[in-house]
Amino acid sequence: MSVLTRTADVDAPPTGAAGAPRRRNRRSWGSHVFLAFLVLYFVLPLWFLVVASTKSGGGLFNSPNGALWFGDGFALFDNLRTLFTYNDGIYLRWLGNSLLYAVGGGVGATVLAVLAGYAFAKFDFPGRRLTFALLLGAVMVPMTALVIPTFVMLSEVQMTNTVWAVILPSMLSPFGVYLMRVYCADAVPDELLDAARMDGAGEFRVFRQVALPLMRPAVVTVLLLSVVGTWNNYFLPLAVLSDSQLFPVTVGINLWQGLAGANNGGGVSLYTLIIVGSLVSILPLIAAFLGLQKYWQGGLSIGSLK
Repeated sequence: MSVLTRTADVDAPPTGAAGAPRRRNRRSWGSHVFLAFLVLYFVLPLWFLVVASTKSGGGLFNSPNGALWFGDGFALFDNLRTLFTYNDGIYLRWLGNSLLYAVGGGVGATVLAVLAGYAFAKFDFPGRRLTFALLLGAVMVPMTALVIPTFVMLSEVQMTNTVWAVILPSMLSPFGVYLMRVYCADAVPDELLDAARMDGAGEFRVFRQVALPLMRPAVVTVLLLSVVGTWNNYFLPLAVLSDSQLFPVTVGINLWQGLAGANNGGGVSLYTLIIVGSLVSILPLIAAFLGLQKYWQGGLSIGSLK
């Protein structure tokens, strides 16, 4: 009996405090490998843009060091100079258009989402459940499916080929309203609003001084999602705009790509402009994320102290 017991004890796998760290270490290594793969997957295209932007037109296709490493020369500043002066500086016009559409549509979508989300979360009005159900249904509809109906509506009121044809549709964000409603319902206590009303504050003052500071992380999130979505929007401007002077940078770069492909090998310089223009177009988005990150951290720390 004792021999069998000892044998079973020796063959049994480690359990308890000794076995748990081994399993945790294996899971930890697996998570790190998976995260490293994701980092490589997302960083590799950005690295290619940075490397390719430093090459000349010939070195872009015939680099002796490969596509993912720098060439013999460093032509980044020359490429930037050519990008900003090509065709009377049309790229700067496209960049300014993208900024106008992103700021106008993103800020407008955020304001509407904050107001609508707060109303859905804190006010009881007739038809609230039905309206919110319709909103959830709108979240499921892809934005590209609404481009053609939007074009028909805008053409009826003679607003196609104008900046408003891009800004006004971009101000509608069903997902932003849903996100603000869910966040406001949990982050803004009803007791706090009732206390402010009992102190004599009106509804606008309660919203501005009590609810809005508590909603700051969600507001920044909706703002970033709206700005990035409008900045990267391609199909809507392509459908409603015909004047190249009104194109955003996404449609403009695609126009260059079509011209470069039609040259049958003669568009090497255009391919360089496409690469450098793509790199410059993502710099404002990176700056926006880095600049607004502190508001996320501040909002989260405020919530942890309550």
